[in-house]
Amino acid sequence: MAARTSISDVDAQIEKLFERRRLMVAKAAGRFARAATKSGLAEMEIADEELDRIFEEIAARFRKGEKKGAPGASAPRRQPSGETGTATEVSHDG
Repeated sequence: MAARTSISDVDAQIEKLFERRRLMVAKAAGRFARAATKSGLAEMEIADEELDRIFEEIAARFRKGEKKGAPGASAPRRQPSGETGTATEVSHDG
């Protein structure tokens, strides 16, 4: 018979998941901030609505690329050295 889970156990799991989500969002935000700074976008006066539209276009472009490849495969990404590699080979630690 399985052990009974208490409400406090579930609450603790939820809290851990929220913390994990917060860290994932912060990591993603850091990646995009570095890219924006490196490309010069961070210094440009671009309205939030325009940025939202541009990022939606970029996301759609990469989603199309995912559908073309094999299941579970990602499109090659350009590394700083100019070579290509899979997403697991690219460091995003700046």
